[in-house]
Amino acid sequence: MPEKKKLKLKIFDKEYSLLVENEEIATELAKYVNDVISEIKKDLSTQPTETIAIIAALNIAYDLFMVKNKHKEILIQSTDRIKKLKLLLDNTQTLTDQS
Repeated sequence: MPEKKKLKLKIFDKEYSLLVENEEIATELAKYVNDVISEIKKDLSTQPTETIAIIAALNIAYDLFMVKNKHKEILIQSTDRIKKLKLLLDNTQTLTDQS
């Protein structure tokens, strides 16, 4: 198991100390979360921090949901294509065997 490192990250003007395995990924994730929160804060500047955090969490969950669904769609399409290719190969093999 990779060794965890302590990393300080700033999200929504607050610093967090985290134990991470990959500093680059953790930094990128923190930036993403901070960007989502900052964008929401611009649009809803009068809302409490908790509301902004919940809306940010919902937006991030929505992004994840969309990516997972796209992944499922690609997997289904790929499986269908593989089945068609196998069928074509089987038909080609049958034709070759008959010659």
